[in-house]
Amino acid sequence: MEFLVIGLIFLILLLLMVWRPFFKQKTQVFKLVGNVRDETNVRLYHEHKKEIEKDYREGGIDEENYQYLLSELNSTLLQDIEKTSQEDIKPSTTVHKAYSPFWPLGLSVFIIIFAVALYDKQGNYKRLTELPPKHAQQQAPQENMSQEKMLEQRQNEVMAYIKTLQKKIESNPEDIEAWYNLGQTYIAISRFDEAVIVFGKIISIEGEKADLLGAIAQALYYKSGQQINTQVQTYIDKALALDINDPATNILLGMHNFISNNYQPAIDYWQRVIDSNREGVNVAALKEAVTEAKNRLGSVEVNATNNGANNSVTNTDKKQQAAGPQLKVSVSLSNDIAKQLAQGEDRVIFIYAVPTNGQRMPLAAVKMKASDLPTVIVLNNSQAMSSANTLGSVDKAHIYAVISMQGGVGIKPGDYKAEALNIDVRRSETLELIVDSLVE
Repeated sequence: MEFLVIGLIFLILLLLMVWRPFFKQKTQVFKLVGNVRDETNVRLYHEHKKEIEKDYREGGIDEENYQYLLSELNSTLLQDIEKTSQEDIKPSTTVHKAYSPFWPLGLSVFIIIFAVALYDKQGNYKRLTELPPKHAQQQAPQENMSQEKMLEQRQNEVMAYIKTLQKKIESNPEDIEAWYNLGQTYIAISRFDEAVIVFGKIISIEGEKADLLGAIAQALYYKSGQQINTQVQTYIDKALALDINDPATNILLGMHNFISNNYQPAIDYWQRVIDSNREGVNVAALKEAVTEAKNRLGSVEVNATNNGANNSVTNTDKKQQAAGPQLKVSVSLSNDIAKQLAQGEDRVIFIYAVPTNGQRMPLAAVKMKASDLPTVIVLNNSQAMSSANTLGSVDKAHIYAVISMQGGVGIKPGDYKAEALNIDVRRSETLELIVDSLVE
């Protein structure tokens, strides 16, 4: 549709260019003829006036006749000018030769016929908007590109972006933004050592800052398989010493404690970031994380109280869990994905169920390493994020297995996934999930 609109606009402009000289010359002819007559009347007026004034000076006429002749001369000039403006003046060939209207008319007809013929032959709207079958077949291989080629394409795009950043840095070695983006890109593709080197370079330019130390801690944390070892802790301590409210460091600590089921420390770290109200922080997401951590903390405290009273989980709880759905899920990797993952760090995989109504809160979730695959797990009520939303509270659910390339929850570009939609949570057969898709 845009092609048609643009084509029509160009056609209209072309026709305007053709007809413009015709209308312009017509107006100019009328103005020219009128101006010629007016100039002639004014010239004659001045000549007659000079003759009258000469006769008056030489005594040929008296004062009374002098005033009378001037008055008649002025009246005659006004009448001639008014007559010129009211007459239907015909163009004179001695003034200007008018263009014939047949010339722009014929040219316009030719342009329109030529445009329609060209459009019908080469620019047909249907041909432009609908691919012919052969062309569509040529596009099919690209749409059905193998996962290996898609991964290779994505890697090429990332490498191209890295080269662009490197060129910026070569032209301006103190471009902090380019350095920082390069470091974050290295983390995203699991090149943690290079990310640490890049952030170290920024520190050499700007000095030690909390966000840079926190970024190094993040890279080392993922490199160590989401473990806070001595090296990671050193950078965390340095970052917090410079800025106790540094968002990157506190969010990292909150996530680590949350994964380790230490919900109260996770709440404290995240709440610290929320209260500091820094720019560029997704406060809404952090508040949701705090709410979830509080819900889990409440469940843990209730269980701890019950354990203190009974020194074990009550038989009622066990019966409720046993009575709920026990969805067996077999999770494995495709050959292509297995080969790709074998070349890098061991990744985290999340297997979880979500409601079919669009809510994102998992009904049950299990976290493990990709190296643990293939395996069979059981999703049930005990793995729920909250007691109000369990696997037993729905009839059907969407089941996902996601290998996170960055270690975080959620489905992000670059991750690998498998999914099964609208699954009966009380099915007795084992659900098979093969992780074989790259998330775009």
